[in-house]
Amino acid sequence: MAAMAALRALRLRLPRSPGPGPARRLSTAQEFPSPEEKPQFPGASADFADRLEFIQPNVISGIPVYRVMDRQGHIVNPAEDPQLPKELVLKLYKTMTLLNTMDRILYESQRQGRISFYMTNYGEEGTHVGSAAALDDTDLVFGQYRETGVLMYRGYPLDLFMAQCYGNASDTGKGRQMPVHYGCRDRHFVTISSPLATQIPQAVGAAYAIKRADANRAVICYFGEGAASEGDAHAGFNFAATLECPIIFFCRNNGYAISTPTSEQYRGDGIAARGPGYGLMSIRVDGNDVFAVYNATKEARRRAVAENQPFLIEAMTYRIGHHSTSDDSSAYRSVDEVNYWDKQDHPISRLRHYMLGRGWWDEQEEKGWRKSSRKMVMEAFEQAERKPKPSLQLLFSDVYQEMPPHLRRQRAALEQHLQHYGEHYPLEHFEK
Repeated sequence: MAAMAALRALRLRLPRSPGPGPARRLSTAQEFPSPEEKPQFPGASADFADRLEFIQPNVISGIPVYRVMDRQGHIVNPAEDPQLPKELVLKLYKTMTLLNTMDRILYESQRQGRISFYMTNYGEEGTHVGSAAALDDTDLVFGQYRETGVLMYRGYPLDLFMAQCYGNASDTGKGRQMPVHYGCRDRHFVTISSPLATQIPQAVGAAYAIKRADANRAVICYFGEGAASEGDAHAGFNFAATLECPIIFFCRNNGYAISTPTSEQYRGDGIAARGPGYGLMSIRVDGNDVFAVYNATKEARRRAVAENQPFLIEAMTYRIGHHSTSDDSSAYRSVDEVNYWDKQDHPISRLRHYMLGRGWWDEQEEKGWRKSSRKMVMEAFEQAERKPKPSLQLLFSDVYQEMPPHLRRQRAALEQHLQHYGEHYPLEHFEK
């Protein structure tokens, strides 16, 4: 039942009438005495019109936002309730709250000068865990830089999150990446890279390879509405549609591309409105409603694999925190605006209301979990801080299968330099 309801929601609905305002329908198409009189252009499916009329941007009314729960955690339409078991709902909630706790501790550690950089996920936790829960464990994930909850939901341990942010000897990336640039081959999470939108065409290529291998897997590619303005997004959307790839494009529309609000980013109706132009099945969901995100992603994943076609999900949410530790969002938005989303429409509080209403959670359990989760994060944090940095020899490894002469010369030059001037470097902080 829930799957069929989600299927209905995935169909992009056009209004029967243009609604108020200056927008109008195009002229009624002519009726032709024979099929040969109809337009035969290979580039579009269309009819002739006998009156000059440009298509206006608001010819289609705003795309609706699919939701399952209201802000108080009540199910709006019982037919859309995914009927998730208590154990799964608890996992969703605990992942979101654990991520929130880790964010707060690592954000403060950057402010104290202990790590160089950090990006929080405040307010967007529902998009992470709702989509992650709807995927198969072997589905390939291409994240941007605010999908930490997806990897956490897949069981990535706290000590490796900390190791990556500290760039210590336990970091699987060997200290070569900026903080929050996670990756894990075993959990099918492609390592994050900094340049915006580069992951979009790469994800399409991976989806095309999966299709050719008939691997019964899907790819999900996350990005923000700001990244959707990059040329790579156009290329990715177009290739995915024309090559019929099993991929889900998951756009987190959180209101701001760093300091640029959506009103200055585009004039169209968000990102979901672009999908039909590329031939993508599209839907807009309430990103603060973990059940809506789950339903949409699960149905999109099922159809992407079964039908080899791409889907676009636009999850409407809000970035409560600063864009990163290099940003001060008070310069471009009000405290009242941020407080509304933090207090009135937060994905964590919405799911907590749902759980309280079902009798699955209470204040005592809330206090106990908050205390234990903070303890887990602090233990991983303290352990990461005590570990040394990776060996300097790793600067030269993993580029070539056999180290070429120019890299050997560079390594020898570094060793010679440190022999003479090593006292000027904190070598005791690096693994031997």
